[in-house]
Amino acid sequence: MKKMKKLIAVICVIAMLVGALSVAAVAAYDRDFAITNPYEGVDWSWDQYKADLHTHTTASDGRNTLKEMLEINYKYGFDVYAVSDHGMTSYSWTEQQVIPALKVFLDMRNPGTELVSLDPNGGYTFDGDKYNVVTENGGDYYYQTYEDGSEGQKMLRVPFANEQNPTSLNNAHVNTWFVDYGHGILGGTSEYETPIKAVDELGGLSVINHPGEYTNARDEDCTEDAYDYNDPIYKYYIDKFTSILSKYPSCMGIDVNSKGDSRTRFDRKLWDILLMNLAPDGRNVLGIATSDAHSVSAAYTGYTMMLMPENTVDNLKYAMSNGQFFAASKCLGNHEELELYANYLIESGNKKASAIGQDILDRQAEDYNAKYEAPLDVEAPRINEIAVDDDADTISLDVTDGMCVRWITNGRTLAYGETIDLDDYSGEIGSYVRAEVFGEGGIVYTQAFLLDHDGEVSSNVDADFKDFWKLIAIIPDTLVRFLGSLDIFGIIWDALN
Repeated sequence: MKKMKKLIAVICVIAMLVGALSVAAVAAYDRDFAITNPYEGVDWSWDQYKADLHTHTTASDGRNTLKEMLEINYKYGFDVYAVSDHGMTSYSWTEQQVIPALKVFLDMRNPGTELVSLDPNGGYTFDGDKYNVVTENGGDYYYQTYEDGSEGQKMLRVPFANEQNPTSLNNAHVNTWFVDYGHGILGGTSEYETPIKAVDELGGLSVINHPGEYTNARDEDCTEDAYDYNDPIYKYYIDKFTSILSKYPSCMGIDVNSKGDSRTRFDRKLWDILLMNLAPDGRNVLGIATSDAHSVSAAYTGYTMMLMPENTVDNLKYAMSNGQFFAASKCLGNHEELELYANYLIESGNKKASAIGQDILDRQAEDYNAKYEAPLDVEAPRINEIAVDDDADTISLDVTDGMCVRWITNGRTLAYGETIDLDDYSGEIGSYVRAEVFGEGGIVYTQAFLLDHDGEVSSNVDADFKDFWKLIAIIPDTLVRFLGSLDIFGIIWDALN
């Protein structure tokens, strides 16, 4: 009997050791991550070109003329600039387009506006510097010449820019570029898919603008409540965007930070949800940032940094199509994100960073919705280079002027620091990881790095999704079409001018 008990004890010990070794083996197991790097084709010796892809003038609902908007953005050092007035395609900076039916209506809301475009032969800025408009390398450029004879940077016009949906009843706004579509279309503009599909077929690019305004997520108080999939309304919005992005590859993604970030402050959460839904199928969802400036005071808020060998139309379209750019903003309005950054900065041991972090918390204590607004004369963080080691499963950023680098997967913070080793988080990581770099001069967002690994990650696309809004919008859009076709608006416009 004693021998039998000893044998059983030995067997139990062996079983325990085998179990322990098995657990240790699982814990030590490194997944093999196949990393899709959107910046793989970038030569990091290239320049980074500052671009604003979404702005307005007095031709639609802006409060400053085309000439004024060009000059302020040139002053802020922009290299690429898009005038995307509502329902009006950007054909030129020297011959501004007008849609009488839209302009007459908008002038009732914003009276006293005038139209001032550029002289094709050149002229003088409001500050007295000479400007020129030239066509070269397949694109239109604006540049200034100074008293000493030196020339400033050449600022490229983004061709055929247009914020579609000019008479949208529900803020369903889409920006499009590179193809001639949507000029003067006033009806059928209260839903996303029509312009996105048309531009996709023509070979252009589009993006879903400031979704928080359309979804009303901007009205929430905290991130947890925004885009709650258990809410049937938010479920509808998420399923709609997922469906559109899955069907139209030329729709780049969404606007994740624009116009001071008040209305987009929860749209990074939507960005992560869409990535979780689509990245497992290899569909990246790109995030852009824009100013959506309707006046000079809003210029240089959100923007992108384009990674290109030369500032040309072809290179710009390629960079936008492939995600070879960073989104950036001078403003950050999400309370929870700011709290994360503030606490990190305070604990960093850096005196300046700690002071900025404490100031953020003090402002939030006074006003829960207080934003961080970076000084315009302080440069935002710059990502100088990205190194991806697919064998070691690491991604590294070389950063200047960044005080905090945060890595995000599945909508939550995964790690901090300029380098992430994916193997350290193999049990926690989803089908993508992206980085944010915060500094005194603002915030910069990388595009997502898609991850293919042996974890159980599946896409979430509702193949049976039906957009009921199209049916609801038929009556008001038909009315808008009818009113827009009347010659009376042209007669009124001619009489006023």
